[in-house]
Amino acid sequence: MDLSSSSSGQRRRRRRRAHTAEEAAATLRKAWCRLRLSARDPARVPPWDAVVLTAASPEQAALYNRQLERGRSLGRFPASTTAIAVPDPDGARIGSGAATLHAVASLVRHLAALASKEDIAEFLPEANGCSVDESALAAASFMAKKHVLLLHAGGDSKRVPWANPMGKAFLPLPYLAGDNPDGPVPLLFDHILAISYSARQAFNNQGGIFIMTGDVLPCFDASNLVLPEDAASIVTVPTTLDVAANHGVVVASKDGGIDQENYSLCLVDNLLQKPTVSELVEGHAILDDGRALLDTGIIAARGKAWQDLVTLAHSSSHTMIKELMTSKKELSLYEDLVAAWVPSKHEWLRNRPLGKELIAALGKQRIFSFCSYDFSFLHFGTSAEVLDHLAGSYSGLVGRRHMCSLPETTACDIAATAIILSTKISSGVSVGEDSLVYDSVLCGRIRIGSQSIVIGVNISEFHGYSPQIINSRTCFTLPDRHCLWEVPLVNSAGRVLVYCGLHDNPKVSVKRDGTFCGKPWINVLEDLRIQDIDLWNSTSQDKCLWTARLFPVISLPEMLNVGMWLMGTACDPDGKIATLWRKSQRVSLEELHRAIDYNQLCTDASKHQSDLAADIAKSCMNYGLLGRNLFQLCEEVLQKDTCLTLCEELLSIFPSHGDQYFGVLPQSREYQVKMDLLRASGDLSTACIVEEKVWASIASETAAAIKYGSKEPSSGSMYSTHGNLHPRKAFVELPVRVDFVGGWSDTPPWSLERPGCVLNMAISLEGSLPVGAMIETAEDHLGVSIEDDAGRNVYIDDLASISSPFEESDPFRLVKSALIVTGILGHKMLSKSGLNIRTWANVPRGSGLGTSSILAAAVVKGLFQVMEDDGSDDNVARAVLVVEQIMGTGGGWQDQIGGLYPGIKCTQSFPGQSLRLQVVPLLASPQLIQELEQRLLVVFTGQVRLAHQVLQKVVTRYLRRDNILISSIKRLAELAKIGREALMNGDIDELGSIMLEAWRLHQELDPFCSNKFVDELFAFADPYCSGYKLVGAGGGGFALLLAKNPSCAKELRQALDESSTFDVKVYDWNIVMPR
Repeated sequence: MDLSSSSSGQRRRRRRRAHTAEEAAATLRKAWCRLRLSARDPARVPPWDAVVLTAASPEQAALYNRQLERGRSLGRFPASTTAIAVPDPDGARIGSGAATLHAVASLVRHLAALASKEDIAEFLPEANGCSVDESALAAASFMAKKHVLLLHAGGDSKRVPWANPMGKAFLPLPYLAGDNPDGPVPLLFDHILAISYSARQAFNNQGGIFIMTGDVLPCFDASNLVLPEDAASIVTVPTTLDVAANHGVVVASKDGGIDQENYSLCLVDNLLQKPTVSELVEGHAILDDGRALLDTGIIAARGKAWQDLVTLAHSSSHTMIKELMTSKKELSLYEDLVAAWVPSKHEWLRNRPLGKELIAALGKQRIFSFCSYDFSFLHFGTSAEVLDHLAGSYSGLVGRRHMCSLPETTACDIAATAIILSTKISSGVSVGEDSLVYDSVLCGRIRIGSQSIVIGVNISEFHGYSPQIINSRTCFTLPDRHCLWEVPLVNSAGRVLVYCGLHDNPKVSVKRDGTFCGKPWINVLEDLRIQDIDLWNSTSQDKCLWTARLFPVISLPEMLNVGMWLMGTACDPDGKIATLWRKSQRVSLEELHRAIDYNQLCTDASKHQSDLAADIAKSCMNYGLLGRNLFQLCEEVLQKDTCLTLCEELLSIFPSHGDQYFGVLPQSREYQVKMDLLRASGDLSTACIVEEKVWASIASETAAAIKYGSKEPSSGSMYSTHGNLHPRKAFVELPVRVDFVGGWSDTPPWSLERPGCVLNMAISLEGSLPVGAMIETAEDHLGVSIEDDAGRNVYIDDLASISSPFEESDPFRLVKSALIVTGILGHKMLSKSGLNIRTWANVPRGSGLGTSSILAAAVVKGLFQVMEDDGSDDNVARAVLVVEQIMGTGGGWQDQIGGLYPGIKCTQSFPGQSLRLQVVPLLASPQLIQELEQRLLVVFTGQVRLAHQVLQKVVTRYLRRDNILISSIKRLAELAKIGREALMNGDIDELGSIMLEAWRLHQELDPFCSNKFVDELFAFADPYCSGYKLVGAGGGGFALLLAKNPSCAKELRQALDESSTFDVKVYDWNIVMPR
């Protein structure tokens, strides 16, 4: 490779702009998809074996453990994942490096406690007299295959003091909240966890640890992460020198390494901490484009490097931490521990606390820099940064109203840009621009300024409370750029309201121009006419906001008035407020950090969110159209005892709902809600009865929309006037279809209620049209004779016996359903002659090529031809929809459209009293057809799939109004239109990208639409392909592999033919063009 061209390409890549909101949303959605897949199908998408959080104290660890259980209940990780929070020993400050070793050692002990007796005998041989070293080696061997996520979340969050009660890692971050409006408010931890799940695959089967920080969201596609075997890695990103001068900088080797389009991988030569420009120059840290590599705080250790870390933690962490606590020193992860993997740092490290021990234990392995060129670094280090990430360039990701109860707009004043999460607001409240209100109840005359933060505050009406200090003519005002939060105190000592300025730094002392509520302390003391001694105990105490005893523990109305006085929004002309403040018990932020009642905090938050969900559910039932996902509200948000009571209450008001919303609320949706409520309330027998009504309703709604219904022989027929009785014969052959994108948007009840769009094409296989039917009248009998290509046959002489429902095991239910839908059973011709029907489908069972629907189309079309009725493709496609509902298989219109209409087409459906289908053929050039036929491989995976099983799960989620599913199907329909434009412009590579996104969305709809074999097949094909997906609903059947070019297609086909791993068949195919 030419080095000069490589260098210029490197500069070009590294000057890539920051993520746009759309790119960040795509990255996060991909990560969340992988998280959900791993939680639902851990055998296919391996999860973390353990998720470990560090905590500052046992109390904070208990809070984190409750948060981890919340995550488990919400499907953030499967039951097989161990999730624990580990407090620093004795609450001592030991540094992030020592906390890492302590967490790993604690995890080893925790897993030992869960292990079997046989595992323990091998795992902890010191019980049998083995030495400590032998025990450590055994522990390393046991942990060698474990995959651990470690999140540093301890500390006191001085720069984000309102996050102290919940832990900064668990602050609300409503990115993509609109994707799931009926679920809990997303937290920073949830997004970090999602990103980490994309990184999990980089470890493959070699164990390791992935370390992240709890106040940083690294927004990048971690599925591209490359982790060398038996080594440590640190994720870096190019940054400007002004940023580098205030953070850790990694110096990557200029020799060797890997340089790809989106990343580079090199050995680390040196580490610099907050370097000056001259130090950057001397350390060769400045890149060709004038930037430096920023340490993102993400560190991984894999293989031997991981085992070395376990050995050190298990054998020596207790002794090392004891030494640190005695000497009151700290061991840093980013300066000390990581330096053990960098030989050039060893001389420096030997003079650091425990440096020699680190080198001896870890120094045999090296650390690599994985530099990502597509990386956004969102740091939540200050209150202002939190609001910046909500109101800045990523504001488009933010759900501004989530799980909240708000009054009508004429009764309150809430800015459009304000973010209201898990909060109940009553009349008379105003909230300013870009403010965040979370987990609160605000009633009465309350004014929240702009760019303010309100967390966990419960301000209700104060009926009957009228002491002299309360002025009923005023309202509580939180000024612009302020924070307000409420905290329960241990030992039932009450609750305390806390407040400060958005930009206050509680660590900055009075002497260094520290501030309170945005004002320098000297001005605060002067304006309030208070003394230092009122706030700080002694002259030796560090005088800053963190240690100031400001916040009184008194009644809530009194705290509100004192708060306004301290913040400068209320006057105290007679000194009564100041006197009350001086006489009251007061706490500082430092004292508060140690006095939080975490158990009460969690209990209050859970009850508050449960009450909100209950109110939303009742409103939905009483006033709405059941547009909310009541199933999710009951499952995820409501407490168990509340859920049962609420479901019974909702059921009691349910019966009148159908009449009230006739013509607006589909009956299938109504039955689904009722069934879910019955299940939640424990009435399973009634729920099963209602479930049958759900599917019957879908069938009847489809028939009504298509203008077709069941026509029994006894009912007469519109076709009885036909008088021609001469012998008739119909022969119909049809292609199969492959779908590029848009599937599911064609399926009832979606297509009956919302627009759909599918991009697919008709193809022949192995040189022939594989699906067909032959129908002819018979003079020798008056019944119906049916035969299929498997040699099965049946003769039915009693036509009245052909009626639905049919047994699922009936091999002729498709033909019988077609006989009913077309109305031929009531046709006059069958009084003088019978019918012989033969069908065939020369494709593997469970192909996903729409065979069942296309075969139904062939039968229906043939029956219409025999009847000399309207056998147009549009009429046939409509009839097949009803055939599939009668069969009980469901299904949409895209399969029959794909087989009936030749070529490539983009078909849209429009709901209404009569479903309207618009088929738009793609006017493809010969060059496009040729290139597509050369690049696209149609491969049978050998995996049998049953579409109706997948379909039932997806339809149930839709009827529940699962918003993730709804947004996914909307996107699939949108992608179909984008795909059509790409093909019209001859951009087949863009079609590949669309197929990849469509495949991800299909897995959102049903994680079991793929399996391990298919995943491995796609991983094998990935280097050759620009896109791939399974056709149809997935689960097996045929796959489409769109190669990067014709040469790659030939190479891939040869590789598959020669592979002993994949027993697949690559079919010859051609597009069936219009005649």
